[in-house]
Amino acid sequence: MKGYQIILLISFILVAAFGYGLKFLNLRHLRKYGDVVPEEFKDYIDAQLLKKTRDYTLEQSRFGFIESIFENILVLAFFFGGLLNMYNSWIESFNMPFVLSGVVFFLALSYANTIISIPFDLYGIFRIENKYGFNKMTWKLWISDFMKSIILSTIFIGIMTSGALYLMKASPDFWWLFVWLFFLLFSIFMMYISPYVIEPLFNKFTPIEDEEIEGSIRDLMKKAGIKISRVFKIDASKRSAHTNAYFTGIGKVKRIVLYDTLLKKMERSEILSVLAHEAGHWKKKHVLKMLIVVEAMSLIGVYISFMMIKSGILLRIFNIQNDTVFANLLILGFAGGIVSFPLTPIFSYFSRRHEREADRFAAEMTENREAMATSLIKLSKDNLSNLHPHPLYAGFYYSHPPVVQRIREIRGRP
Repeated sequence: MKGYQIILLISFILVAAFGYGLKFLNLRHLRKYGDVVPEEFKDYIDAQLLKKTRDYTLEQSRFGFIESIFENILVLAFFFGGLLNMYNSWIESFNMPFVLSGVVFFLALSYANTIISIPFDLYGIFRIENKYGFNKMTWKLWISDFMKSIILSTIFIGIMTSGALYLMKASPDFWWLFVWLFFLLFSIFMMYISPYVIEPLFNKFTPIEDEEIEGSIRDLMKKAGIKISRVFKIDASKRSAHTNAYFTGIGKVKRIVLYDTLLKKMERSEILSVLAHEAGHWKKKHVLKMLIVVEAMSLIGVYISFMMIKSGILLRIFNIQNDTVFANLLILGFAGGIVSFPLTPIFSYFSRRHEREADRFAAEMTENREAMATSLIKLSKDNLSNLHPHPLYAGFYYSHPPVVQRIREIRGRP
């Protein structure tokens, strides 16, 4: 089984190296063209702001390199350095009931991962985001968010792990189907309750005061054939200067949420363009289509997991002494990340195609292509988005078309 372990090790290194290679190309491309103001941005960005945009992307990317390398070293040590075997045996030594043992197994790993990520999270927020004027978060707010996240992750991991392990024990031959259904129903349930229970824990939701804007939004959604219950703004500015807007809710009735930063920085026509784009995703059923694809792949993945666990091959490959489902599942998650990596550009391609469809829908509905273009320009400017991504990097990772290309398509230019 040593040969299979070597194959997995080499595959992991190759995937990581390929990702680093694309990121290096992207940074080199930015250094070469980062001081060139695209024609579409000449009235909005000067040399000083462009330099700030380039520096922000470069600093974020360098920091991301360091964090990624550190994480990959830990992963290698855990799976190939014997730490998984030691950890698995340690959990087993407590002789806890099957379900409780599994919950503790995954919760402890989650806590360890959270603790390890704290220095990177703090540096990213209070050093990089602060340096470029984005961070508005206080230490008190960060601690509050951190504690809430820990409590929520404990609840969700506990529910999902205990539910899945109970089904595995109750139905040894068909647990793969029941676990998949359980996760699907739980995901739908979370989509339903999140706007009412989870999101208000982190942000204050208030109806927007501007009745004129709300009326225009309701008219726009009525034209699109989308029912909306409420139009809210959230106090996003207490954490960051970044801007955004989104829809929440499942079924036919939606809630619209606008960042207070967006309301301050955009004109009414631009806000309507942003929301028309989001409406395009719902009318074109992009969310539903992606959900079907993801769930179909999840079902296949869970069935393969069932077959692999049944064979016992994974534990032999990694020389795991105690035969536990938990160790099997962890190895499957690791191997699945490697195997699914080639699918990244495929999902990115279809995501970009959906974005273009939503843009065309918004352009037809608002009949204001220029407002759409300027809304994208402002979003990019306010968020210091990279205006010069390398084509290969964008093709592999970008879920949206590069913003300059997107603006040209909206304006009907080559």
